[in-house]
Amino acid sequence: MRETREAREPRLVGRAAKRTVDVAGAVLSLIVFSPFAGFVAAAVRLRLGRPVVLRQERAGRGGVAIVVPKFRTMTDERGSDGELLPDADRLTPLGSRLRSLSLDELPQLWSVLKGDMSLVGPRPLPMKYVERYSAEQRRRLDVKPGITGWAQVSGRNALSWPEKLALDVWYVDNASVWLDIRILARTVMSVVRRDGVSADGHATMPEFMGET
Repeated sequence: MRETREAREPRLVGRAAKRTVDVAGAVLSLIVFSPFAGFVAAAVRLRLGRPVVLRQERAGRGGVAIVVPKFRTMTDERGSDGELLPDADRLTPLGSRLRSLSLDELPQLWSVLKGDMSLVGPRPLPMKYVERYSAEQRRRLDVKPGITGWAQVSGRNALSWPEKLALDVWYVDNASVWLDIRILARTVMSVVRRDGVSADGHATMPEFMGET
């Protein structure tokens, strides 16, 4: 059934308001955090070398591939088989500190300005995860991914994958500018407390393998 004009207008207004908040918030954050970004870039260059910023392919809205930048936090150490060592073996003390304060994600503010991401939304995950989602979990791709999200302020990596993905879908169903503002405020507190930086027994988060 075709949407009526009345049904479309609230959605368009909501998207326009969200985009306004995204652009204003990203510009303000870039101004405020540019000194921190410069310091982080210098520290990463000194401790880890190049590249300073990693560009990773992630699933954006609708499952379309986007490039997500972040400051490098791990070494490229490999085992005798040529494969990268586990995250716990490659994550450096500097990288751990950057992750705990979410400073590694500062370059993603440019992705917000570009329009690939929002300030708030489900976190962008690897493309290979898309085919592993259930039909319900795939609904997290109905909105742009965000730098922070409902799952991040509700437990971050301390949550299981089913819990995180369910919270992402809840956000999709309840998204609003006011909810975004609430999440942004809670993000500040979460970063200060360094809640849920890693899953139990992992340096970051285990790979999502789909429903079992």
